[in-house]
Amino acid sequence: MLKDKVILITGAGKGAGRALAQACAEKGAIVAANDISPVNVDDVVSGINARGGRAKSYIEDVAKKAGAQATLNLVEDDFGAVDALIYHAEVEPLTPLLDMDEWDWHRALDVNLTGAFLMIQSVGRMMRGKNRGVIVTVGAESNSRLKKNAGAYLSSKAALVELSRRADEELSPHGVRVYAVENSTNIVKDVLSILEAQ
Repeated sequence: MLKDKVILITGAGKGAGRALAQACAEKGAIVAANDISPVNVDDVVSGINARGGRAKSYIEDVAKKAGAQATLNLVEDDFGAVDALIYHAEVEPLTPLLDMDEWDWHRALDVNLTGAFLMIQSVGRMMRGKNRGVIVTVGAESNSRLKKNAGAYLSSKAALVELSRRADEELSPHGVRVYAVENSTNIVKDVLSILEAQ
């Protein structure tokens, strides 16, 4: 059951993040919706609240340590402990590796991998202290391997899967599980199944 569980979702303004925020709210969860810009995420939160759910937006860049920690601190101040983290924040530069600007390469790694590390670390420490919690990271889109010029995106997402595996090894003895899921047409069903099984 997700009723009254606090679920922090990064990259909640669009795509799978938006769908997951709405689905969790429909199950009765309290949704802490993070994005780097208020443009889309505020609309998601407004929609959830208008339908009788509970949600709040947190505008921070979680690819930076200060932003990741500020997000978690604010969510804890508002709702108490985080029961689940869904890391969906991502960027997908579609540029050939031989033509890619260094900034785009670093930004892909920062958002898709470093941000996940920072959030897993911060939320994981909090969950470890309570001996419970679940973390879900969202991997590459199921069809992205067919895309041309997705080298930076796919490299960072492959590393994210390994990061999630190693984090689960460290955290599972403390009652905290970490899962990596593929971003497919079944992602909402897959993630809800994980969350509801905890």
